[in-house]
Amino acid sequence: MPWNDKFECMPVEELQKFQLEKLRETVAWVYERVPFYKRKMDEKGVKPGDIKSLEDVASLPVTVKNDLRDNYPFDLCAVPMKDVVRVHASSGTTGKPITGPYTKEDMEKWGECMARNLWAAGVREDDVVQNAYGYGLFTGGLGFHEGISHIGCIEIPTSSGLTERQITLMQDFKTNILCSTPSYALTIAERAEEMGVNIKDMPLRAGVFGAEPWTAGMRQEIEERMGIKAMEAYGLTELGGPGVAFDCEAQDGLHVNEDHYLAEVVDPETFKPVPLGEKGELIFTSLQRRAMPMIRYRTKDITLLRRETCSCGRKLLKMEKVSGRTDDMLIISGVNVFPSQIESLLLDIPEVEPQYVLVVRKKGYLDYLTIRVEAKREIYDAGPEKEAEVEKKIHEHIKGMMGIGVKVNLVEPKLIERSEGKAKRIIDERPKE
Repeated sequence: MPWNDKFECMPVEELQKFQLEKLRETVAWVYERVPFYKRKMDEKGVKPGDIKSLEDVASLPVTVKNDLRDNYPFDLCAVPMKDVVRVHASSGTTGKPITGPYTKEDMEKWGECMARNLWAAGVREDDVVQNAYGYGLFTGGLGFHEGISHIGCIEIPTSSGLTERQITLMQDFKTNILCSTPSYALTIAERAEEMGVNIKDMPLRAGVFGAEPWTAGMRQEIEERMGIKAMEAYGLTELGGPGVAFDCEAQDGLHVNEDHYLAEVVDPETFKPVPLGEKGELIFTSLQRRAMPMIRYRTKDITLLRRETCSCGRKLLKMEKVSGRTDDMLIISGVNVFPSQIESLLLDIPEVEPQYVLVVRKKGYLDYLTIRVEAKREIYDAGPEKEAEVEKKIHEHIKGMMGIGVKVNLVEPKLIERSEGKAKRIIDERPKE
């Protein structure tokens, strides 16, 4: 049974009627209250009254990350600051941070979306949930906290880091649900092995992971190493944090919380919608957010949408696991390469650990790629000849599957920095223009 049967199992026609009503409300709301959106809509010759159907969303202007930076901190806020009860923000490592103000109503709705996410992952009132997402301005830790509070189970708010302590608390408090980034889950699993702790002997049965791209192969790696079901939480700071879409027990696509977010997949060049089932860039419009609704926000995530009734009973639109990001895409030997594709191929190789970085350099006018990946201890200890054999194996596997030549450097186990939050997978050593 879903957390919110009314909306998660609502007939599609009825749900789309609700979406249209909320879309019209939201467009009118930002047009009247946010000068940026009024100007952008006026430039396109669109008025709130022109929105007669869900398809009319395509006539609205798109919003990009730089729009949020240009209006930092609160010029996109649609309510007086006296109505704001919480502000989150991105890390701001590549410029001004992205801010996210919330009203009390926004916080309630965020908690509702996160409760659906956690409930679909199997979290129940009598569970002990270890929340190892970072607390603070980042939306992860406190977003999960809202959902856990809605369900009413026990929360252990460890935040990220202090990995040995995390493992000790898991043992002592009998944690059965872990919430963290997927890369940090692997860090925990690896450290537990070094401590001589068998995670599979613990009550831990599921994890809810997100905040960074991760492949189906990475999911399998986590499930095998930890003996758990690895579930997904999808969201973005710009849209209010995690809780936009989520896994269910079928693990067959992510359910979009459609009563809160209107999803489109568009051609990233033209912004024109593509049919259901075709890949493109994911765009979201907020439908119930008050403080800072987003109109046609470009996520830069590559995926596809499909409409079907799931085996779990939910009728919400499904999005496939994100296969890459338009801003992470590399062009190597004329081929579009996403880090997630490389990760999937590395996970096919049993001689290496799921710890890698991609180093991008420029040679003349062309970009070229070096993959640094950790060898398993027995491979590294076998010496240079064995390392060269595995490097060649990886090179040929990538060449055969993707048609590109890459340099592969097998490195010593534990050499690549471990993540306590989002993993850094790309090192760009190209000269800045």
